Amino acid sequence: MNPTVTAVRAGVRRGVIELRNTFTNAQDLWNYFFPTAVLLVAMFFMRGSTVPGTDFSLGARALPSTIGMGLIFGGLLGLSQQLIVDREDGTLLRAKATPNGMLGYLIGKIVLISAVSLIGVVLQLTPGLFFLDGIRLGDPGAWLTLAWVVPLGLVATLPLGAVVGSLIENPRNMGLVVLPIFGLIALSGIFYPINGLPGWLQGVAQVFPVYWLGLGMRSALLPADLAAVELGGSWRHLETLGVLGAWAVLGLVLAPVVLRRMARRESGSRVAARRERAMQRVG
Repeated sequence: MNPTVTAVRAGVRRGVIELRNTFTNAQDLWNYFFPTAVLLVAMFFMRGSTVPGTDFSLGARALPSTIGMGLIFGGLLGLSQQLIVDREDGTLLRAKATPNGMLGYLIGKIVLISAVSLIGVVLQLTPGLFFLDGIRLGDPGAWLTLAWVVPLGLVATLPLGAVVGSLIENPRNMGLVVLPIFGLIALSGIFYPINGLPGWLQGVAQVFPVYWLGLGMRSALLPADLAAVELGGSWRHLETLGVLGAWAVLGLVLAPVVLRRMARRESGSRVAARRERAMQRVG
């Protein structure tokens, strides 16, 4: 059998096993459910407010945006954190030591993070349907849009997560990534339309995938007339496809190069040094 096919199959099995294990881990379950609960509570209290110029619930408008935000967190931060932790405890070194082990490892992580992200979509969307009006899941067009926005969003963010995880060795340095992402969320219209921001800030927001994932999810789940409050007065599907596609291509080009460089540098002495630093932090 082709070694690459074998590695891919092993990676898929690894991802399924890790997914099953993560749902038996209390800390992982807390990390999945608590942020979702906080967001749903926020949208519950926002449901009485309306989008400026309309009578549509601001909470209902925010729900698709936060689902897009969840895909960003899962694809970018989730995979990068997994890589950093596994590099520190020697998991990556063990994967490197086996034939096509890195490929199997990465396939497993992609399966895990993609599945967790999709489950997060369901966890946010299902309760929101009970107290937020206007979500159009009964429209076949909504499902068609979701069918390309969600996978494209994952492809645009997972390779970037791999790049970030390869470049950062110390888990405590994740703040260098988390803080800029929170800044982009504030600029990207996740909770409130960005039409009132200065033009240059609107331009900055539109460079990054956070805005476009939120817009794509809103175009799938909100009524067509809500496009009037977006920049340009439309859902801009072609622009969404173009920007997310560009980020996907960039990530797919960079990730293999950075990952190979990171794998070459891994050694037992580097793992031991990281473990010693981790013990010193704990002590």
